[in-house]
Amino acid sequence: MKKILTLFIGILFSIAINAQESTSLSLKQAIDFALQNSYASINADRDVAIAKKKKWETTTIGLPQIDAKIDYTQWLKEQLILIPAAFIGGAPGEFTEVSFVTKHNMNATATLNQLIFDGSYLVGLQSAKTYLKISENAKVKTELGIREAVINAYGNVLVSEESILIIEKNLKTLEKNLEETTQIFLNGFIEEENVEQLKITLSSVKSQLSKTKNLNLIAYKMLNITLGLDINTSIILTDSLTNLTQENINLELLSSDLTIENHIDYKIAKNTEKANELFVKLEQSKALPTLKSFVNFGYAGFGQSFDFMKKEQKWFDSSLLGVSLDIPIFSSLARSSRTQQAKIELEKAKTNLTETEQKLSLLLASAKTNYNFSIEEYETSEQNLSLAERIEKKQQIKFFEGISTSFDLLEAQRQLYTMQQSYLQAMLNVIANKATLDNALNTPINN
Repeated sequence: MKKILTLFIGILFSIAINAQESTSLSLKQAIDFALQNSYASINADRDVAIAKKKKWETTTIGLPQIDAKIDYTQWLKEQLILIPAAFIGGAPGEFTEVSFVTKHNMNATATLNQLIFDGSYLVGLQSAKTYLKISENAKVKTELGIREAVINAYGNVLVSEESILIIEKNLKTLEKNLEETTQIFLNGFIEEENVEQLKITLSSVKSQLSKTKNLNLIAYKMLNITLGLDINTSIILTDSLTNLTQENINLELLSSDLTIENHIDYKIAKNTEKANELFVKLEQSKALPTLKSFVNFGYAGFGQSFDFMKKEQKWFDSSLLGVSLDIPIFSSLARSSRTQQAKIELEKAKTNLTETEQKLSLLLASAKTNYNFSIEEYETSEQNLSLAERIEKKQQIKFFEGISTSFDLLEAQRQLYTMQQSYLQAMLNVIANKATLDNALNTPINN
């Protein structure tokens, strides 16, 4: 019932997004929406549905099977055979032509088949269950990937938005500086080179603003694709980059431990090992006998004309009961070869499971290191940005007081612009690395 309600809400939310000019989304709302409507999530649900149908398909192999069949034949030229003429009062030693068939023939049969014992069927039932688990685990893996993808896409949009605001602010400051510098030059207090230098900087910043706006449009389209929306859908992000950064700083995660057996990647590798164990059993089971039974019921009608639809048509019924035992005896070692192949694949799966354990431990250590570094980098970038802003303001004052050159001001501005972008990137890194660490810790989607 909960899944149905969640799906219903997701559908209504999708309709609302398509019906309105723009829709507001927090990061959590974006993740929840993507888990229901992203292309990857939809196909993951379909894979699980296919696995469930596959499981039932395998189960039905051992259940009664009924088949019906109707055959109609008409002799265009009846088949004749020769019999001694003496059989019908003819001369001895001579033969006569006779027909033992009727021109029109119809047969209707129904057969009930029942599998009594088949070792491969029992293994198939276990394999179907394992296949379903693999599909369900793959869906969980997909959802974790969707969460991380949405966080990154959402963060990229916020960074581009903040970049536009910062560059526009820098542009206004440069335009004001250029206007004041031009006036000072016209009054003959500074050289024209100072004006030209500011024009170059202004032109560069305008170009950067245009590029950032284009990147912003692309970032929105990428987010829409990640959410499962049309790329031209208009959305408004309600979370700010600063708030998300603060919310994603959690030093307690650095001391968190991981139970390897609970990690989704380990479960997937373990299921693969289980599947290969079943493949070995499947090949071994093919050396066992197969026992089947069947019951057949039939009606047959014959005539020299097509009278099968008339009440006068006479029908002859028949029935048959049978049991079939298939005993494999010798396959020229083909079964043995297939079994050995399956055993080798099983050993490979066990090796991959061990490798997965080591990789997950390394992944966690690496994710913790990167997350810790991103927090430190964010704090450093915040301090450096504050320093760069103060330096740039001082250089402006010095420049307009005539005790500093335009080159000194330009260098301070470049340093400020670099620190601004580094600060934005540092915030994005905190958010992105937190998402990576959550996946490394196998943090559930609901947390």
